[in-house]
Amino acid sequence: MRTHYRVKVTALAGCLIGGLMLTGCGNKTKAAAPPPPAEVGIIVVAPQRVTLTSELSGRTSPQMIAEVRPQVNGIIQKRVFTEGSDVKAGQVLYQIDPATYQAAYASARAVQSRAEANLIPARLKAGRYKDLVAIKAVSQQDYDDAYASLKQAEADVASTQAAVQTAQINLTYTRVTAPISGRIGRSTVTNGALVTASQPAALATIQQLSSMYVDVTQSSAELLRLKQNLASGLLKTDRTGQARVKLMLEDGSAYPLPGALKFSEVTVDQSTGSVILRAIFPNPKQTLLPGMFVRAILEEGINENAILVPQRGVTRNPKGDAMVMVVGAEEKVEPRVITVARTVGDNWLVSGGLKAGDRVILEGIQKARPGTPVKSVPFGSAPAAQPAGSSQPAAAAAGKK
Repeated sequence: MRTHYRVKVTALAGCLIGGLMLTGCGNKTKAAAPPPPAEVGIIVVAPQRVTLTSELSGRTSPQMIAEVRPQVNGIIQKRVFTEGSDVKAGQVLYQIDPATYQAAYASARAVQSRAEANLIPARLKAGRYKDLVAIKAVSQQDYDDAYASLKQAEADVASTQAAVQTAQINLTYTRVTAPISGRIGRSTVTNGALVTASQPAALATIQQLSSMYVDVTQSSAELLRLKQNLASGLLKTDRTGQARVKLMLEDGSAYPLPGALKFSEVTVDQSTGSVILRAIFPNPKQTLLPGMFVRAILEEGINENAILVPQRGVTRNPKGDAMVMVVGAEEKVEPRVITVARTVGDNWLVSGGLKAGDRVILEGIQKARPGTPVKSVPFGSAPAAQPAGSSQPAAAAAGKK
């Protein structure tokens, strides 16, 4: 019995030792297998045609604006327009009491008639004396006096004609008319108000809204850079040579009609170092109103061979230089310092450090250490399935068996 028990114990110990040896051999074989290269998402750099823009804030202003003021003194008899309506040039807006001006006009006409009546005998007398002085029937002095009387009568007629014209103009000014066509605002006076000629306060304001100006400011440094890029050929304009402008409204929506850049101010503001740019926009539906805050998107030019890199793929080194990770020779990661000029949407415009065909890593940068081999796949594609037995859960399951 004791011998039989020893045989069983020896056999059991042998099985345990054999199992441990097999398990150890298996673990040693698995640790020796090299790990697969990390998978990273990349994009291939390719030059493309890009329209560069600048977004500038500004305000709208009417293309034409006129303040209505009286040109004669008097009492407002009637306002003959509706506030906030569209008016035409020459349309009557206010009627000033014309009584005194009608009387002045009638008086001037009467004085003119009297002067014209005095002119007739003076002209006849001068004509007769001219014939008589030729035959020595009257003295030369008498003729000179008659001729002087004629000239004085003619001057009186001319003076009274000017007085009549002045009285007529003043009478016309009692009807205050619109100087331009456009949208009229509120009236500052009512019926019965006393107004004076050329008073400081306007009776109303008319603004022409069919076209609107948008005034924006741009730094003089940016303006110089734009001119240099155009001169060097880096940027190109369209066939017309005019820069087009798009508009973003206060609520963030885009204005449907494009505008055109008209001119830039010739003087730099010393306090801000900026210049004023003015663009004009058609406004057929009067969507744009004076004084609105807008953002103008100015087309600077076209870069025919622009290199763009998404911002998520660009980092900074300790010196502050922009850099990217690229997949280089032998499928290994290489850091690359680049020069960025500006942002274009969610991309960086690269002016140096990258060329066509470079593979920039966008996804898996945390696993892409310089010098390590990686497996590059197009950015945004689904990750490749891992082979059976390579994952940690699978190995754990095998060990449990």
